[in-house]
Amino acid sequence: MSPAVTLIRSNSLSDIAEYAYAATAPADSRMIFLAGACPLDADGTTVAHGDYAGQAAKSVENLRVALEAAGASLLDVISTRVLVASTEQADLVAAWEVVRDAFGTHDVPSTLFGVTVLGYDHQLVEIEAVAAVRDQAV
Repeated sequence: MSPAVTLIRSNSLSDIAEYAYAATAPADSRMIFLAGACPLDADGTTVAHGDYAGQAAKSVENLRVALEAAGASLLDVISTRVLVASTEQADLVAAWEVVRDAFGTHDVPSTLFGVTVLGYDHQLVEIEAVAAVRDQAV
C-alpha cells in the first residue's frame, strides 16, 4: 500500500530546516491524532533524568508503540511538535537530533518548542504527532 503522506518542499524557502515545510494526505485518509509521547517506562516512571537525548529516545520509542496500536508507523506521521523543558537552545537541539534521526528521510514538518515545564516529575521531552493512513479503520 502506498503511503498517504506527501511531504512538500519549496525552493523559495531556506533549505536549512531539517524537515519538509508542509505535508498533505488525501481526503480518504484515516487521521490519527496522538497524545504527547512521554519518556515513561511501562510503570509510569520517567526515565533518563537530566538527559535530553535519552528522554527523546524513550519518547520516540513510546510514539512508535502508540502508532503501532493505531495501525501506523513513523512513515505515516504527517507532522510533529517536540516540546523540550529548557531555555537552552543546546538542550532543544539534543532532543531534536534524536527525533530527526528516528524519522530519517521521512522528515515531516516539525516544530521545536522550549517550554517551562512538562507534566511528569523529571520530564524534559514530549513529542506530539499526527499521522495519516489509507486503510480500513482499526
